[in-house]
Amino acid sequence: MKRKMRFCLMKVCRLLCSALTFPLHLMEATGLFKVYKRLFPLLAYNITFSYNDKMHKTKRELFRNVAKFAAEDGTLRLLEIGCGSGANFRFYPDGCTVVCTDPNPHFESYLRMSMKANTHLTYDKFIAASGEDLRVVQDESVDVVVCTLVLCSVSSVQQVLTEARRVLRPGGAFYFLEHVVSDPSSWTYFFQHVFEPLWYYLGDGCTITRATWKDLEAAGFTELHLRHIEAPKVTLMIRPHIMGYSIK
Repeated sequence: MKRKMRFCLMKVCRLLCSALTFPLHLMEATGLFKVYKRLFPLLAYNITFSYNDKMHKTKRELFRNVAKFAAEDGTLRLLEIGCGSGANFRFYPDGCTVVCTDPNPHFESYLRMSMKANTHLTYDKFIAASGEDLRVVQDESVDVVVCTLVLCSVSSVQQVLTEARRVLRPGGAFYFLEHVVSDPSSWTYFFQHVFEPLWYYLGDGCTITRATWKDLEAAGFTELHLRHIEAPKVTLMIRPHIMGYSIK
């Protein structure tokens, strides 16, 4: 009975939150929200510093074995889907060649700042493209694909994973770090569903109720190394995370 009452309360609160975001719905429908998309990279760039400080140990652990997926000649070519402002660059191994992609071209100026601060890497190019459509990247042309805090905002998680598998060489790896929906019995789950309509706009299309691990399990990789973690000192709604890597 308590669970049913909480579920009903969650639905009512979500409707109220949706009603409060109605002006944002109108802005998106009329194209006015494009102004925010120009400002979002600046916001994301500044948030990156705080998130990286809190997740430094987690990211170090995640990327510690990236170098083992280098090609036979010792080179390592890495494609990052949704690179944003380059928050992950500091964790990549020396000499790695990075190809950057992001659907928001306004990130490029902030990306250049991160490139200048991480001279241990070689940068190939920046491609303004969504993760669902990487047609400009050749089949089996990279050793590693990285996707962090991106699958929450794409239109099709399955299509992004299909593209990742396509561009990866056999034996290559797909690295991920994503916030996910919490356990249905938790209050985090409750608040995720209540505030999702507002979060969608503040996070430039971010969805906080996805069970992304299910998509990874069904993606067709030969190996999947996945862990559920609680991100330290981050906002309650995005505290549940998954991290790991899959091998093609």
